[in-house]
Amino acid sequence: MVTPPNVRSIRVLVVDDHAMVRHGLRCALEAYPSLEVVGEARDGEEVLASIEKVRPTVVVMDIVMPKMDGIAATRLVKSQYPQIAVVGLTRELKDYTSYAMKKAGAFEVVDKKHAVVELYDAIQRAVADIDGKAVGRPEIGPGLGSMTEAT
Repeated sequence: MVTPPNVRSIRVLVVDDHAMVRHGLRCALEAYPSLEVVGEARDGEEVLASIEKVRPTVVVMDIVMPKMDGIAATRLVKSQYPQIAVVGLTRELKDYTSYAMKKAGAFEVVDKKHAVVELYDAIQRAVADIDGKAVGRPEIGPGLGSMTEAT
């Protein structure tokens, strides 16, 4: 897809251990002219090598994966590439998982059940946050500010 002039192309790396999910997310995200899915990774261990190769603006990161989960992978990505936005993706949105993912550096976490509808907006908000544009960061959740990190 060609991006219209004056529209910044957001380069997305999709990370999920299920090929069908990666393919579905790619198809859904590529429907937006401002997004370009530049790569895919199967697990947290592949993320850093993929980032080096494709230079994404945003990483859409599944949380539950073999070898290295999305929380640990997000922590690595944000420590080495703070300019890259991370949006978490999970099958079961639970407060402690969302909290741990955000504490690791993800901007927000989206439930896979609603990803087709919510992921585009989450990516836009995360990129605006990285770019320094004022955007309301999604709340971590009631009472979770004092919770210890769950991994």
